[in-house]
Amino acid sequence: MARRVAVTGAAGQLGRELVRAFADAGDEVLALARPDFDITDASHLARMAAWRPEVVVNAAAWTDVDACARDPDRAMLINGTAAGAVARTAAEIDALAVQVSTNEVFDGTRRRAYAEDDPPIPINPYAVAKLAGERLTAAAGGRYIVVRTAWVFGPDSGFPTRIRAAADRMLGEGRPLRVVADEWGNPTPAGWLADTIVELVRLEARGPLTGIVHAAGQPPATRLGWARLALAGHDAEIEPIALSEYRRDSLVPQRALLDTGRIERLGLAPADWRAATSP
Repeated sequence: MARRVAVTGAAGQLGRELVRAFADAGDEVLALARPDFDITDASHLARMAAWRPEVVVNAAAWTDVDACARDPDRAMLINGTAAGAVARTAAEIDALAVQVSTNEVFDGTRRRAYAEDDPPIPINPYAVAKLAGERLTAAAGGRYIVVRTAWVFGPDSGFPTRIRAAADRMLGEGRPLRVVADEWGNPTPAGWLADTIVELVRLEARGPLTGIVHAAGQPPATRLGWARLALAGHDAEIEPIALSEYRRDSLVPQRALLDTGRIERLGLAPADWRAATSP
């Protein structure tokens, strides 16, 4: 049965795929994106509520981790406080709230992958704000699913696109491309993630599915391994470096891998990201 689905952040990498995936499922989709729609503006949320969606997917976020470190108050406003406001708005109209979150809520110090019930320990302002968004969503009083994911990319966006551009630039300058060799994560195709969120919403309609779900690509990879696959056939020289050598404004978890066992038990297969990465 068709549903009314509101998608915030609809102009972003994941948001565009969500609009496509819900439309493909036969749902009526309200695509909400800045500047016409801002999750930090209460009047905009009221306008969304007036449309009476049955599902609200909050894909709006400030995802620049280093910029969040430079302005943690803004990070908290968008990724924490406003995410909670979206969930409260959904609860007021009895809509399911789906909040997209991140593997970075974990500190990345464990050797095994993190399960949904592992205690989060955020180590940067972006992650602190995203964790606040998770908790405010849970506290909003309505039905909700928090979907944690990692290293999302699309056909023309994300790490593979950036690393190819960097490789072209370094090759032109006659310098090696320096890539971090000891940071691990789960590359996740945006299209697969959107389709998986549609399936989670469908499953929730058949029975309670409230809580946190890890939805991410498998197998785990390092930035270096991911770059090598993305640059297959490229002439760039790659120089492996340690995460500690890569200067940035934000501290990032070294090994915040996500355990995707729960979605597998729900009958949803994790994405094999390698085909989507190959040039």
